[in-house]
Amino acid sequence: MCSKIQPRRRGLRTAMWLLVTFLVMAAGLVGVVLWQHSYDMHEQRVSIRHGGHTLNGVLATPKDGRKRHGLVVYVHGDGPVDATHDDGYKPMWEANAKAGYASLSWDKPGVAGAPGNWLDQSMDDRADEASAAIAWARARPDIDGHRIGLWGASQAGWVLPKIAAKTPVSFVIAVSPAINWLQQGRYNLLAELRDDGASPARTTAAIARSDTTRRLLARHATFEEYVKAMRGDTDGMTADRWGFISRNHTADATQDLRALRGVPVLLTLAGHDINVDTADTQRIYHKVLDAGGALKVKHYPDATHSLLKQSIEDSDIKTTLTALFCPRSLFGDGFLDHQRQFLKDLGRGGNATP
Repeated sequence: MCSKIQPRRRGLRTAMWLLVTFLVMAAGLVGVVLWQHSYDMHEQRVSIRHGGHTLNGVLATPKDGRKRHGLVVYVHGDGPVDATHDDGYKPMWEANAKAGYASLSWDKPGVAGAPGNWLDQSMDDRADEASAAIAWARARPDIDGHRIGLWGASQAGWVLPKIAAKTPVSFVIAVSPAINWLQQGRYNLLAELRDDGASPARTTAAIARSDTTRRLLARHATFEEYVKAMRGDTDGMTADRWGFISRNHTADATQDLRALRGVPVLLTLAGHDINVDTADTQRIYHKVLDAGGALKVKHYPDATHSLLKQSIEDSDIKTTLTALFCPRSLFGDGFLDHQRQFLKDLGRGGNATP
């Protein structure tokens, strides 16, 4: 009888040790995640009135003890984006805080319970929205109204100069901005086809479909006409999305960029951007803004359109694990440091009232 009991006890002890080891490791992993997602800044939810609606926002401020800070106002790219971009903005906000700047962002209309529908907006609507947020910020005692600038990605390339034309801004950080909507769309289509190794037949068919869409947009066709022209194959297009594209497909930032002349601009471009023709973007920015001498350009050869490292973005598992355990390492090498340094180099970071 004893010979049977002893192995059972040894098995129980082994199971207990394995359980304890697992729990210790799990607690350690939870601790690492919590530590990695603990950012050196204060965050508070804020409400901003605009056009009879409320913008649900987040204001992140430095923990440096100063009473007033400069401010970076975030302008989202395409899609249903919430105030933190699913926490993806937080490493950037922390970098801003280290440079003495607060950060302000808000949920797009219809996202995270916010009123409205972002697909009902034009680029001018988005600029009006941001201008209202800047006016709100200038009225706050903890924000230095003379040091408010913009950060915007991708689609925001059409919004940033419109904001600057409506209200003074101290600087602009433009990340993967587009210039011309239709040109960008064609570039993206061809780049994705090349990236997928599409056959000549598939490429020809995709271009023909795109040309049909352009003709429909040019004559202000309804969504029903689009569906009919595509023989029911809408490829994910919805009526709301068609309305959004119809309102905005003529967007071109070339002339609007003149509003940024003399404003310090950091143009951030990725080496693996299949969404935006970065060479064309850089050429236009240089052509329009170089006269003022305030343009700086940073290239990230290892990054994609979203400025994530290509080696990470290409793998869903790597993206998830890096976002969980080391979110500051998601971005192209130097991306966060360069934005922090750009803000510090503006020369007024130390003027906030202590």
